[in-house]
Amino acid sequence: MDNRAEIREFLSSRRARITPEQAGLPAYGGNRRVKGLRREEVALLAGVSIDYYVRMERGNLAGASDSVLESLSRALQLDEAETAHLYDLAKAASAGAPSRKRPAPKGVSPAIQQILDAITDAPAWVRNARHDMLAANRMARALYSPVLADPRRPANNARFVYLDPASQDFFVDWERAADDIAAMLRSEAGRNPHDKALTELIGELATRSEVFRTRWAKHNVRFHRTGFKKVRHPVVGDLELNFEAMELPSNPGLTLLVYTAAPGTPTADALKLLASWAATQDQLDPANDSEAAL
Repeated sequence: MDNRAEIREFLSSRRARITPEQAGLPAYGGNRRVKGLRREEVALLAGVSIDYYVRMERGNLAGASDSVLESLSRALQLDEAETAHLYDLAKAASAGAPSRKRPAPKGVSPAIQQILDAITDAPAWVRNARHDMLAANRMARALYSPVLADPRRPANNARFVYLDPASQDFFVDWERAADDIAAMLRSEAGRNPHDKALTELIGELATRSEVFRTRWAKHNVRFHRTGFKKVRHPVVGDLELNFEAMELPSNPGLTLLVYTAAPGTPTADALKLLASWAATQDQLDPANDSEAAL
């Protein structure tokens, strides 16, 4: 990733979305030639010189102090995810030559798989920041059977969303799913700009999907820690699921996701049906009843 370009486009896109009225500034003149705030207005709000802000928006965050970044975050009205992204971009700008990092794990430990398998009533799975599906329990394999239908391994949810037409049937709110994936990949690119596999994935999606290119160009970032997801499973129908995403401290870069439904709801009944269907599938094909099925 080109750090200077990332900084330039992120800051200019955040500046463009804020009107003077939203920033509490008087809008002098009826014919503003820029969308959103002017650079000098951001500098005023952040308490820095115009020259310094211009330098930052041209892609140079090297040496920016935490106080400057915090002031800039307030001036641009960044949310938590956007502020974290700003700090990641500044960190990368100040790092110089990329340091050698431990390779991202290609799978999970037996202990993690045992934890997944111990969760019998809810879909649970582990992914990395590139959205590779690295491990899952029986329920998650059944839930994500449309994703796993692609023989490429590891199965990748980003590829499924953007490159497989079946995703638009599976995700009831496909637009939101596509927004989330692009935003999460953008966040990860800020954290790990030298991740070759991530760069290759983004390049593949950008080459093959105009929809992804459009979303990628917006420079939106987002956390995905908890929420609500609606999917349409080909066997059990519509599911309205709550999800929690938890990072695994013992496996940096990996996230455990668990999907649940409130007791007594149609989705809770559908999950029981999904469990029964999954058990039947495993009896028909014992090879499915293991992490090797991924």
